[in-house]
Amino acid sequence: MPGTPPTRFVYLGPEGTFAEQALNSIPAAERGSRTPARSVPEALESVRAGEADAAVVPMENSIGGAVGVTLDELAEGEPLVITREVILPVEFVLAARPGTTLPHVRSVAAHPQASTQCRGWLRAHLPDAVVVDVLSNGAAAAGAATGDYDAAICAPIGASRHRLDVLGAKIADHPDAVTRFALVSRPGPPPPPTGDDVTSLAVYIAHDRVGALLSVLMELAVRGVNMTRIESRPTGEALGRYVFFLDCTGHVADVRLGEALQGLRRVCADVRFLGSYPRHRFAGASDRPIPAPPGLSDADYADAAAWLARIRAGDLA
Repeated sequence: MPGTPPTRFVYLGPEGTFAEQALNSIPAAERGSRTPARSVPEALESVRAGEADAAVVPMENSIGGAVGVTLDELAEGEPLVITREVILPVEFVLAARPGTTLPHVRSVAAHPQASTQCRGWLRAHLPDAVVVDVLSNGAAAAGAATGDYDAAICAPIGASRHRLDVLGAKIADHPDAVTRFALVSRPGPPPPPTGDDVTSLAVYIAHDRVGALLSVLMELAVRGVNMTRIESRPTGEALGRYVFFLDCTGHVADVRLGEALQGLRRVCADVRFLGSYPRHRFAGASDRPIPAPPGLSDADYADAAAWLARIRAGDLA
C-alpha cells in the first residue's frame, strides 16, 4: 500500500488479547476499522487478498521464543512486508466477576502459555484451583464474564473489556517478559529510514555447500551490519533443510546494508526481504543507535566509490 496509510486493520483475535492491545498502540488504528481473525494464517491471508490493509500478528515472546506459524507464513506464499514492530510487556492479571474474592476461585480459565508463565503465582495463591485450558486470553476473560469459570488469566484489556475485577495484577513469574508484534502489509516502498531501524530477512542457504551459513554471516560482518536475531525453521522439503530468519540493524536504504543484501543474493539459494522498519522505542528509553564502525558509514562508502571512479577514469591526482 505504497503512499497510502492503512485504514483496515486485522489482528490475531479474539477481542481482549495482547494483539488487540498492540494494535491500539498504533496511531493510525485509532481512525481505522479493526477486525479480529481466528488465526495468524487467516489474518495474513486477509491482507494478501486485499480484504485488509495491514495485520498485527505476534512474532516472538521473550519466554516462549519465536512464533513459528508467523515465521512460516512470512516465508511462504505471496510476499508480505513488516512496516512496524510493537513490543508489549506481558502483564497477565487474574480477573473475575465483581464480588468474587480469591477464596471463591475454584476454576481458572487460561491459555496454556499464560498458565505456564503464571505457574508460580497460581501455586502460591490458588494451589487448589483447577486450571482449564482455553484457546486465547480473550476467551478466558469471556468465560469468566459468563460464569463458566470463576476467574481468568488474561491481558488487562480483556479484564476491562468484560468488566471484570482484577484480583491479582502482574502475576507472571517473569515480570520483564515481553511479546514482539509485527504490523504486516502488502509489498510497497518501506518506511523512510529513521537512523534506528531493523531489517528482517528470510534466508535460504545452499545446503550442499560447505560453510554456507558462515558465508551468510560474513556478508553482514565484513560490512559492520549487526545481526540482532537469527532463528531457523524447517522448510518442509526434507530433514535438515532450514530457512534462517535474520533481524539486522539498519535500513535497506543504507549503503552498507544494501551491499550486504547484494552479497546475500550472490551466495544464498534465495533471500526474501521481510521489511525495513523503525526499531521499537520504549517510553523514556535513553539508548541510542549504534553508529557505523569506522570506514563503514554511508559517507565512507560514497568516498570510496568516488575514489574508485577516479581511478577508472585515469585520474590519480
